[in-house]
Amino acid sequence: MLVEMKQITKTYGPLVANNKLDLSLNKGEILAVVGENGAGKSTLMKILYGLETCDSGEILIDGKPVRFRSPHDAIANGIGMVQQHFMLFPTFTAAENIVYGHEPKKELIFFDRKDAASQVQALCKQYGMYIQPDIKVADCPVGLQQRIEILKVLYQGVNIIIFDEPSAVLTPQEVSELLKTLKELKNAGKSIILITHKLSEVMEVADRIMVMRLGQLIKTMKKEDTNIEELSFLMVGHKLETREIQKIEQGDAVLQVEHLTLSGTGTKNILDDISIHVRHGEIVGIAGVSGNGQSELIQCLTGIKKFDSGKVIINNTDVSNRSVQENRDSGCACVPEDRYFWGTASDATLLENSIMAHYHKKHMMRYGVLNRKNIKKFTNDMLAEFDVRYTSDKQAGKELSGGNVQKLIVAREISQHSPFLVAAEPTRGIDIGAIDFIHGKLLDKRNSGDGILLVSSELSEIFALSDRIYVMYEGRIAGEFSRAEATRDKVGLIMMGGKLNG
Repeated sequence: MLVEMKQITKTYGPLVANNKLDLSLNKGEILAVVGENGAGKSTLMKILYGLETCDSGEILIDGKPVRFRSPHDAIANGIGMVQQHFMLFPTFTAAENIVYGHEPKKELIFFDRKDAASQVQALCKQYGMYIQPDIKVADCPVGLQQRIEILKVLYQGVNIIIFDEPSAVLTPQEVSELLKTLKELKNAGKSIILITHKLSEVMEVADRIMVMRLGQLIKTMKKEDTNIEELSFLMVGHKLETREIQKIEQGDAVLQVEHLTLSGTGTKNILDDISIHVRHGEIVGIAGVSGNGQSELIQCLTGIKKFDSGKVIINNTDVSNRSVQENRDSGCACVPEDRYFWGTASDATLLENSIMAHYHKKHMMRYGVLNRKNIKKFTNDMLAEFDVRYTSDKQAGKELSGGNVQKLIVAREISQHSPFLVAAEPTRGIDIGAIDFIHGKLLDKRNSGDGILLVSSELSEIFALSDRIYVMYEGRIAGEFSRAEATRDKVGLIMMGGKLNG
């Protein structure tokens, strides 16, 4: 056995993050570690990589007990980690990033760039992961940045690599390349621990799968002895609903965007002649790699950002460059993409967070005075319906877990029964059970005849919910598909700036 973690326990005050966990990894094996948010996966990996120390338990490498006090100790024992958020210097070249901290020297003191480029080229050839050593990281797409991150770990000479949610920001084509890379690393004798919530990827590359729930080990099994349905059940503790998008009659447009343009700092527009529409009884998805204008589009639609030209019509009201409040009064609700920056006030109570942007409505306020009895009933009914876990409606928003904050925001916006909803990253960073619940609520809203614009970096979410799909690339609408026309390959190609044949 290459790696053994035995009876690992880690607590944070009263919270038991890891409860007597056992993990084993064989040489040349891909072990997938899956579980909901809060299951303890990341804590366990931080202990293995030396970012945390356990309260009790032991780690063995090749049968020998070890104790890591820092990542430096882990790397010295052959363990590397590819973080979800890349640790790269954008202004450095690929080669400079890869050798950083272990730079080849000439005359003992000067950085030998030529030798660094040569070593990187040899590393690329060894693992079949080709890059240009002199390319600036800032000029690389996300998939290539990840490849640089992987090569940086390999340059450290490790044999065990931990991947933390490696496909979270990748296009379908880049995901395929990543999975191919994982298999090639395994064939080269590397041992891999893969943390992910994407079970289709687990079933494609893993040899064994370890399921965690609430800090405990539920089961470890070979891939051939399980399936996605069983894994979902083990992760959540109950069976998830299988939903079909029912066909309903769609009405007139509840959102019309005509030739919307937003200039940038240079000559290139951030949003370039955007024209889209959403009908009553329709979910329209916006697919695209993050950073292609989606955030700015949301801000223009909801009144946060003023645009240069074009028109935004919500529920037959022209709200072009109007205030946020005017947009909301016209019938627009919004689940923002950042739940903490835009969606909640961390020090405000749950009562206060539950009526944000809606406190002025008649049942909440009269003659300028808040109706606290109605607000309390609304809040507690809403939190119960959306299964938000809380102890008191007077507790601060920051005291909720991320998943519960997200459910509170979704609950608040859907409970207003606005005819149009912008749902931006509605399930980002939450577990499979909460995702299933929120998807059900979005479909209920659509089935009631309201319109939803769904902006998500999770392509599986776009495909699961959307009646139509727009693809954004470099601030433009680069493609449009009906539900029947859309495939992962077609959408993924356009997300990367490609063109469909014919």
